[in-house]
Amino acid sequence: MSIVHSDEFGQFQQDSATPHTSRVAIKCLQEHSSDFKYFHYSSKSPDMNIIEPIWVALQCAVQKRSPLPGTPMDLRIALQNSWCEKPLRYFQTLVDIMPRRIASLLCARVGPKRY
Repeated sequence: MSIVHSDEFGQFQQDSATPHTSRVAIKCLQEHSSDFKYFHYSSKSPDMNIIEPIWVALQCAVQKRSPLPGTPMDLRIALQNSWCEKPLRYFQTLVDIMPRRIASLLCARVGPKRY
């Protein structure tokens, strides 16, 4: 955790999405529970997951590649390369702004979204 959180104690957010409630995920969380603070939020709460902007950045980076990936393996390699090309500061910034995003959400008292 020290790579993303200066006090070596990270924060993990969890909703009730199926992949997050699988036996494998629950076991992993239990085994590593001393490594992070656990933050549960409703599955219908506004998206506060930092992976979303990362996916967008990776998608844009892959779409700018020439030639575009033509096979699933090409796509995998392009995604891995795009991930590695991102500076560590990019990821650190996403982690650093989470407390502000969460505070903004709590201040706004935003409830579940209707889709």
